[in-house]
This record gives sequence, structure tokens and C-alpha cells, in this order.
Amino acid sequence: MVNVLNKSLFLYLIFLIIPINSDEILPCNITADQNEQKINVQYKTKPIQDEFIIQFTGYYNTITRSNYLTRVFERNHVSYEIIQRNNLLQHYPSDFDIVRFSDDEQIINALKKHPVIRAINPHRQILRYIQYSTIEEDEEIPGNKRKLHRSPSNHIRIAESLQAPKLWKMGHRGAGIHVAVFDTGIQDGHPHFPNIAEVTNWTDEKNDHDTIGHGLFVAGVIGSNKECLGIAPEAQLHIFKVFTNNHISYTSWFLDAFNYAIIKKVHVLNLSIGGPDFMDQPFIDKVWDLTSNGIILVSAIGNDGPLYGTLNNPADQMDVIGVGSITVDDAISRFSSRGMTTWELPAGYGRMKPDLVTYGSFVRGSNLVSGCKVLSGTSVASPVVAGAVALLASSVLHRTPNIINPAALKQALLASAHRIRHANMFEQGHGKLNLLRAFRILNQYVPQASLSPSYIDFTECPYFWPYCLQPLYHSAIPIIVNVTILNGMDVVGEVVGQPQWHPQDLYGQYLALSFNFSTKLWPWSGYLAISMSIHQNASNFEGIVQGHVTLTIESPAKDSESFVQRSDLILPVRVRIIPTPIRSHRILWDQYHSIGYPPGYFPRDDLKQKNDPLDWNADHIHTNFRHVYEHLRNAGYFIEVLGQPYTCFDASLYGTLLIVDPEEEFFVEEISKLHNDVVNKSLSLIVFADWYNVSVMKRVQFYDENTRQWWLPETGGANLPALNNLLKPLGIALGDTILEGNFDLGEHMIYYASGTHIVQFPADGYLIYRPLNDQGEAIMQMPISPHMPQQRHLNLDNHENRKKHKIDIESIIKPRPVSMPILGLVESSGGGRVAIYGDSNCIDSVHLVRDCYWLLLALLEFTTSSRVPKLFLQLDENKQMDLPVPELERLNTSRLHKFSRVIEKNDLDNTTKQRKLPQCFINTPTKPSEPLVINLSPQNNIMRYQNHLMANEDDNIDTNIIIDSSESSSHLSRVFFNLKNPIFIPSLFGSFGVLCVFIILCRTRLYRILIMIIYGNGFYNRKSNSSRLKPMSKHRQYHSMSSLSKP
Repeated sequence: MVNVLNKSLFLYLIFLIIPINSDEILPCNITADQNEQKINVQYKTKPIQDEFIIQFTGYYNTITRSNYLTRVFERNHVSYEIIQRNNLLQHYPSDFDIVRFSDDEQIINALKKHPVIRAINPHRQILRYIQYSTIEEDEEIPGNKRKLHRSPSNHIRIAESLQAPKLWKMGHRGAGIHVAVFDTGIQDGHPHFPNIAEVTNWTDEKNDHDTIGHGLFVAGVIGSNKECLGIAPEAQLHIFKVFTNNHISYTSWFLDAFNYAIIKKVHVLNLSIGGPDFMDQPFIDKVWDLTSNGIILVSAIGNDGPLYGTLNNPADQMDVIGVGSITVDDAISRFSSRGMTTWELPAGYGRMKPDLVTYGSFVRGSNLVSGCKVLSGTSVASPVVAGAVALLASSVLHRTPNIINPAALKQALLASAHRIRHANMFEQGHGKLNLLRAFRILNQYVPQASLSPSYIDFTECPYFWPYCLQPLYHSAIPIIVNVTILNGMDVVGEVVGQPQWHPQDLYGQYLALSFNFSTKLWPWSGYLAISMSIHQNASNFEGIVQGHVTLTIESPAKDSESFVQRSDLILPVRVRIIPTPIRSHRILWDQYHSIGYPPGYFPRDDLKQKNDPLDWNADHIHTNFRHVYEHLRNAGYFIEVLGQPYTCFDASLYGTLLIVDPEEEFFVEEISKLHNDVVNKSLSLIVFADWYNVSVMKRVQFYDENTRQWWLPETGGANLPALNNLLKPLGIALGDTILEGNFDLGEHMIYYASGTHIVQFPADGYLIYRPLNDQGEAIMQMPISPHMPQQRHLNLDNHENRKKHKIDIESIIKPRPVSMPILGLVESSGGGRVAIYGDSNCIDSVHLVRDCYWLLLALLEFTTSSRVPKLFLQLDENKQMDLPVPELERLNTSRLHKFSRVIEKNDLDNTTKQRKLPQCFINTPTKPSEPLVINLSPQNNIMRYQNHLMANEDDNIDTNIIIDSSESSSHLSRVFFNLKNPIFIPSLFGSFGVLCVFIILCRTRLYRILIMIIYGNGFYNRKSNSSRLKPMSKHRQYHSMSSLSKP
């Protein structure tokens, strides 16, 4: 004991001897700067006026491509210019050209008819503004009382956290694998990168230096060889600078750089970029070319969380590994984008993305010039997976045949991923990256096809959210599950025959399935859409049914084989069925009449939002309106999504049709049917509208000086002229005054964000007025932009000087409240009830200020029952507004017809006309097959239906997170052991006093006296009758003590 006390005293003296810099001491209420930053990325893409990318069916030299184009343009007497591209590929054959000519439909049609021209698309400029911001200590979620507290100041050493050193010791360090990093370049001579194979510059800048630090950090996470080690330190890095120091790029720069990566035969390509534009077709086509050439593409899923429907492209593509981010505590990072994919909407349903998640918060990586820094973002998580892929690929270079391809590596990552509890499939994909388990699976891998997800279980919550929140029942609109087919056998394949449904028992036949699938799989992937409905015989059934879907995938034989490759896939299915709910509890959500970005400029519903002007979250009940879905389910309602015109649903089955923020036009047949449903079939209607004003739409246009193009909205926050046409038979119309402000409704406070007002309503209806500010007038009085004489800006934001003062609406004029009707309630003669509210922002999770889910529930109480809620009975404001009003003006420059499913351009008089009403989709179920007897653990199935409940021998490795807290601990030591610290001297004397007391007690054996006083004189002679201890001889004592000293 004396020795231990002496050692403790020695440690105290050591701390006192260490020199301490008093300048580094911070006051007690200030946190030391740990260089912790979050990557904020604003991504925009804009077409360049009169510049087009013309894609060819093959690779041709410059002269051949020029001859093809010259013949077409000269034959049509159109002037043109082929823009020269000065980069490494200018002397190589290419599959595209950039051509400048006047946008004329005649010449575009002539080009499309040429046999060697594949497609013509606008040339796009890509803007990605990267900002590094510190993690806020308390970041409040809009519309929620909870706050997100700052994580501890811990830094993840990513290679050690993934246990990469275990693979390094086995000789796998990434050697022989070539990784391409598409980003902002790198610094010459950086000490962390001895294995740079090549640095190429694809921008119009003269040097390839990275002055931003983003590209260098990304490269460091993959392959740094010093200090902050990368995951694959011996991988060969190919640095592609595709963004300038001003954050600008062009689609053509990426296309040329992609072609060069194909020529160099890189194995892995990391894209820590992305954006919402999934319709940049030349870019998407080239991504397919990359993966079809065997390049494994890894991309960040986006930093637009926690909103759903915020996936970035190309990470949302089936052949790309889309990566999300988690924290040190294995929680989904708040900034990480969520699924579902939105490009299948409105007729279909999105698929599961991201594919997997990994550490993207507080990760250490290479800094500019030298040293390390800490960043957070999916831009960090993506290179973590890219480095892991490079490391895994290096471990199977010896395999014959070669299994390094996009599907095989993706299958190994997904099959080995560790499920995160309390996170759903659209947050985590298959789960957290598990490097060691992926290594074991890949080294046992047999080329095969697989499914993602590998099973369907609507009873498993929260993983299968939103499917698990609402059971299935008869007469409901079919539920669609999109399953991705991964084909590790070859870049091409096909589905043989038809998928089959095998119910497990008699009750399984109550579940009717139909299939829509890609018969040809390319590149490396395809889709299987499963539509689920319930048989009429199960209208009163309650229980769980299950079965299996089977399908067969075939790919061509390898060179050394004589038989085709074949995979027989099994997809377990498990759902819960309930009796059909009563009509009043069934709500129909209109998805068919929602249009968002891309492809057109559809502005945000809240005009005060400056940094995010586009409406790109799909306006789906499971994306930016998911909180509405959860509130309605908690209230006992059942919500079904309508992806077809109104002519395709039976109004007698539903209590309420819910229309929120529609941008689409309405068919004449829809207008007639809805009026008949409300008046004669007692269907109720709730509408949440938004702003619309032609003058304001012209003011919120913006001119891009780089692309030399005006961007005009296709419509307002909602398409009120079309909505007025729909409501006209009911005697209801909305106006074009844009209102904003706060008001009380009963005991609730509401924020009205850029809403509209009611200008016509039935005389027997009920209206609620509130004083609000005229936001449209404020916008019209905003100053003229200094950049363009004819332009007025809603937000003057100069990206060259981000700190420049931004003009806000309230700084222009003082608000002048005016009382306007914003809520109307009326009951038709046939029993159907109608509720109109002029703003949807309070139920939209995007930029939510103050929610009004309670208002939606009150309106549903009005429409689904025979009573008026107390909330509305307390308000007795009613004014007659049943006089006719003029129709709202439409924007004559709108290109809505290009994106609409309802209207098209009339070539005769340059107006629009209605398209042909589409036929209704009728679900034709597949005939059930015999029950399937299978082995639940087939050796050749890479997925094996694993879920989070299945144990695995590698689960213990998930706790081995290596956290670098040395900086914070050493700093705290320096702060405490300093003479300027007011508690240091008293603590020092107190510690010495305690030490002296213990030393005196031990030396003089006074502690025996204390024990005798407390326990009595017979303490040392006491023995317990129940004690299992026996006296030990001196000989045994010697051997017992000596054994403790052995190593």
C-alpha cells in the first residue's frame, strides 16, 4: 500500500514539472476550438442557354463527329458552333459534342432523326458551394420543442474504427487498386500521399491545386499514408479536379473526365458530390457507362437531412453505392439525407436508399499543406466506403475469375452491414458498414444475383417504416414495394419467365401480388416492383400472412464455361391484414397532381426562404409530409396514395380526399367526377393551397450570368388557376393576394407563410378572417437588382461574398395587416363537406416554423362526422362571398406543358390543350403457386434474409470504435494544472494533506486502532461459520502469490 501511495505522489510531481503555456488557458465557460467543422454544401444545376450536349451512339474522332453535325445543320440552314474542349481527351475519340445553336424544335427533331445521334440535352452548369461551419451546440429542429445537443468532442480515427489494421496485418493494404477521386484537386507534394498515380485538371483553371481542402480531405480518408491514416494506404490515387476554386463545374467536364477514367481502367470512383437533378440525362448515361465498364462508383447521399425525400443524384441510382452518415454513437447523422427515391413518383413508389451508412461525423482527415482536421458530412462518409471497397478489392485480386465489379462489391457490403436499431430502411439502408464481415463474405463469394431488400416484413418496425405503420385491407389502393435486383454474375442479365408467388398456407392466398420488372438487367442491376392488394374474401379477416416470391436470373456464360449462369432468388414476404376500415376513417392523398423540381423551376411554398428556392422533395405523404402521415395514423385514420387521375378511384370507399399544394392541371373529366362525388356520393374534400401571383412570379425569376439565362417559375407555390377550375362547380375560388403573418385560432398560434385567400365561397358556408400582411406588395416594392436592370430579387445573395448583407422583405416596407378570409367550411346538399385553407406550409416539414397538424385533425373531424369541432364553433365570423370573380391570370411564359401529364402544347396556335385521359391501372394479381419448402440458410445465398434479430459472431467488432480524444484531454490537463487556475493551489494542498494522512496511518499502524474502535476488540479473531475460505499454509501462500507475478 505504501508503494502505491508513493507512486501516486510521484505522478503529482510529474504533472507539476511539465511546462504549461498559460496563454492556452481558457475561461471556464469557453470551450476550446477543436477544429470541428461540418461541410455545408449548396448544390445547383442550371441549363446554359443555347448550348446542347449532343450524344452519339459510339465513340468517333473529332473530324467524323464534325462531319455528322455539319450535314444536319447545313441541310436545315441553321448556324451553329462546336465548342472546343481543351483537355486531355481532345485528341481521343468521344461520344459527345457541345454545340451552340438557337433552340429550335425543327433542328432538334432533325438531329434526333440522325442514325448516329443518340440524344440531345441542354448543357448544364453545376454549382456546388462548399462552406465549413462549426457544429452548433444546440441546434433546434423547426416546429419541435426538442433540441439536438452537441456530441462530445471526440474524433474518429476512421481506419482503426473499421479495424482496417487487422486486414493490413494480413497483407491487404489496397495495393494494386486504382481509385479515382472526383473533387477539387489536391496539393502538390503533400506528405500524406506517396501513392498518387496521376493528377488531372478538367476545369478551365490553369492549376490543379486544391485551395478549398475538400478534395484533399476526401483523398486522405481513402489513402493517406501518414498521421491521419486512410483506409487503403497503398491504393493508387487518381485525382480528377472537376470543380474550380469558385465551386463551378459543367456537365461536359464530368463527361470528359468520366471517359478518361474508363480509359485508365480505374477500379473505384468516389463522388462526394450530388444534387437533386436526377434528369441530367447525359450525366446519368455516363454513370451507366462507368459501371458497365466495371468501375465501382461510390457517392454521397446528401446533407439535406433530416428531411425525407432528399436523396442526391447519382447516389440514388441502382448501380451506384449510395452512402449515408452515422455518428460515433451509431445514430443516423441529422444532416444525412433520407429516402425514398423520388424519380419513380407519382405512379410508382420509391426504392430503398441509402444502400448503407458509415461514420461521417467528427472524422479525422488530411488538412491543407500538412496535419489533420476534423469534418462531418456525407462527403466524408462516401470516401470511407470507397476506401473500404479499395481495401476489400485488394484482398481478392488473386481470384479467378475476377469478381471485382460494382454488383459483387455492393452485395458483399450490403450482406455484411450491421443493422442499426431504431432507424428505418430509408435512413440506414442495409445498415452500418462492417469491414471485417464484408472481407469474410467477399472471400467466400460465388457470383450470383441478390435482392435489396432481401426480405419484406410489414410487421417489423421501425425498420420497414412506413409500411409497418398501416396494415393491409381489402379494397385499398395497391401498396407498391420497389426491390432492386443486383446481378453479380455479369453486367447484363435477364429475368427468366415470370416471378411467382408462393403463399405459405391457405391464409396466404388472401394476399394478391402482381409484378412489374425489368426483363433485361443492365448495368449490373434491375428492378422488381411488387404491387400488393387483399382479396375480397379477406374483407373481415385479421391476421398475419406470409409466403415467398421466386424469380430466376440468367446471365451469359463466362469465356471458360459452356453453360449460362443462373441464380434462383427467393424473397420472403410477411404482411398483416385487418378488416376493411369504415369509410369515414379512410383518407385519399392526391399525389397525381404534384410536380416538383426537376425538371422545371417550381418555387418553394414559403417565399421568405432564400437559400433553398426549389420545391424538390416530391410532396409525398412519406417524404416532406411524413409527419402528417404519422399524426393521421396515430389518430386512427388510414391513408392511401392516389397516383392516377380522379376518374380511377371509387368515391364510395373514402371519407375524405386530401389535396395539398397541387402544381398540375386537372382533366375536364376529373372536375366533373369530383363535383359528382361531393354532391351525390358524400365524398368530403380538404384543400391546403398556396400562393399564386403572376406579377410576383415574374419578380422571383432570376438571371444567371454564367449561363446567360432567365429562370422563370412554371407556376406559383400552387397552381391556383387549375385549382379554381376544379373548385368552380362547388362555388369556391382562391385569389392572388399573397399573405403572411401570425394569428390565433382558438388556443393555437399559427404562422401563415406565403398563403392565399378565399375570394368566392357559398353563401351557406362558414369563413374565418384574420389580419395578415400583404407579402406580395412587399416583394413588388423591393429594389432593383444591381446586376440586371429589369430584375427584382427576393434574395440578393452574392456567392462571391457570402457575408454580404441580404435584403429581407421586412426591411423594405412596414407590414400593413389586412383582414382576409383564409379558412372556409361548407356542407353540400348531398352530404359531402368541403374545407379550404390557404397555406400548406404548416403541415410541410420543409422550413416548418410552427406546425398545424391539430388543424388538419379538426378539419377531418368536420369532414368525416356530422359535427363541427369546438375549435370552429367558438368563431362566429361569416361574410357572404358568393359573387362571381374573374379568373386568375396565367403566366404566358410558363413551360408547364413540357412537364405536365394533363396538358400539352397545341402546335396550331401555340396554346395548350388537354392530353388524352390515361387509362386506369388495374392490378391483375399473379395466380398463387404451391407453397415453397426451402432451406432458410442456403449456403449460396449471400443475403440469407438476415435482419437485426439474427446473431452474428462478428457483432463484437462494432464496439471497437477508436476515438481520438487526446487533444481535448491534454488541453484539459494544461488548463487545470496551471497557477492561474483559482482551484489549483487549494486542490494541490488538499491532495498532499490526504497523502500525508494515509502515509502516517500506514507507517504507525494507527488504522488498527480505528478498526478496533469501530468493530471491537474481537475483529481479528472473528470467523464466519458459513465462510468458504479455509486457512492457507505459508507454502500455498507463496505459490499463490508467485503465480500472480507470472506473465
